Amino acid sequence: MLIMAWVAALALATHFFGQWETRRDNPNQAPKSVHGDGYIEVQLLSSRGGHYLLDGKIDGVTVTLLLDTGATAVAIPAALAERLGLARGAPVQVRTANGTVTGYRTRLNSLELGEIRLYDVAALVTPGMDGEEVLLGMSALKQLEFTQKGGTLVLRQSTLQ
Repeated sequence: MLIMAWVAALALATHFFGQWETRRDNPNQAPKSVHGDGYIEVQLLSSRGGHYLLDGKIDGVTVTLLLDTGATAVAIPAALAERLGLARGAPVQVRTANGTVTGYRTRLNSLELGEIRLYDVAALVTPGMDGEEVLLGMSALKQLEFTQKGGTLVLRQSTLQ
């Protein structure tokens, strides 16, 4: 009985610390939104590495987004783009930290960042990109105001037309 209690305690501790570690890597799995007079704000906390990640949606499918103000466009790994059913359009040469690669233009019907919603967003399918994270580049961010202070990034979308 004592052994069973220890096994249960270890299993619970492993589960708890695993979730804690995941929240440290991406503290914005359910980003907090604030509605004001004429705007919606989403507040993001930086990860332990100093990056801003959040769970968002592309065409209704949940994905992990990494904000990258140095990226011209939203960049989606090819394997993820295929699962999302995104069409590969015209090829384009893309300069990355690892050199020049060929990407393919595509459009996102919708991109959700918490309660912020963007439509018809230009993006690139990038075959050489590893992992599952989508780089949230300026083709999306230029539609928003954003400020960063003290480990918090605030994205603001005007709701006035």
